Amino acid sequence: MKKYLQYFLVTAFLIPVAAKAQFETIRDSVVQLYGIVMTSDSLVGIPAVSVMVKGQNRGTLTNSEGVFSIAVLKGDQIEFSHVSYKSKLVTIPRNIEGNQYSMVQLMVNDTVYLPATIIRPRPTPEQFARDFVNTKVPDDDIEIARKNTDIATRKVLLKTMPGDGGEATRIQFNKVANQARYQGQTPPMNIFNPAAWADFIQSWKRGDYKKQ
Repeated sequence: MKKYLQYFLVTAFLIPVAAKAQFETIRDSVVQLYGIVMTSDSLVGIPAVSVMVKGQNRGTLTNSEGVFSIAVLKGDQIEFSHVSYKSKLVTIPRNIEGNQYSMVQLMVNDTVYLPATIIRPRPTPEQFARDFVNTKVPDDDIEIARKNTDIATRKVLLKTMPGDGGEATRIQFNKVANQARYQGQTPPMNIFNPAAWADFIQSWKRGDYKKQ
């Protein structure tokens, strides 16, 4: 029993010491990496560069000035990538003194040359002439305005377009005014009004009463 108690005391003493030593080792290996990513030819900061720790789902992006900052471990591999530049892979040294490391990373333009391609609208001149003649050209603003102000179009719009709020209000006010004008007496009948007959005859000649 005394032997087991000695083992327990030794274990209880060594576990915190080992955990503390491991924590100190991990804390010493953590490095705050910061720096700037620039073009190699003009030394201009590159925004939106992906700064990723290789093999881990962890990273950051450079800001509008090309500056970045990320926590890494000594010995990690940092990959710099951008759609317009060649990727760079940098290894953080293991013998860094302290917990901060700064760097200036230069990137080279990734230029891709594609073979020349000639785009033709039609394979033969005959097909192009045929399609050119049969292509419907959309109306321009002047043609659209001319069609909208045509006499036939205006007649159709006059008969089919509903009245707006101002027109309905004006009709209602005229109705109320006529009722007030002939209050207490019989309104006159336009059947005996020569002017009304003249308007009726003109409307008849224009064909306003024909079935559409």
